[in-house]
Amino acid sequence: MKGIDTNVLVRYIVQDDPQQSRQATLFIEETCSDEKTIFITGIIICELVWVLEAAYDYPRQSIAAVIEKILETRQFHIFQSDILWKSLHDYQHLNVDFADSYINHLNVANGCEYTMTFDKKAARLKHFKRLGK
Repeated sequence: MKGIDTNVLVRYIVQDDPQQSRQATLFIEETCSDEKTIFITGIIICELVWVLEAAYDYPRQSIAAVIEKILETRQFHIFQSDILWKSLHDYQHLNVDFADSYINHLNVANGCEYTMTFDKKAARLKHFKRLGK
């Protein structure tokens, strides 16, 4: 198994830099098989969402489709995929930031009763509580 950084995944998805996109595509396509997988963590997915939103102005529905495709790809070993699926659901249906939802579900999975935040939008999530008001 090999790991992948967000910038490689971005180049593979966006295909905006000819040299790096070609290198990323070759790496991913040559590394992925039924026997060999690429390891992807939640932080990679959070960074990917942020980059696609901030740098490429992708609409939410397109980003959700990309994340869903990544989570469904057998050749990707997704660390704690159940948490990422829940985060994707919130991102699609609750109009919250993907990273906030990921923090929410990750903390709950690790025994947190709730997570304190100053973020009004994040505080809409079930296991967040807003500090101050």
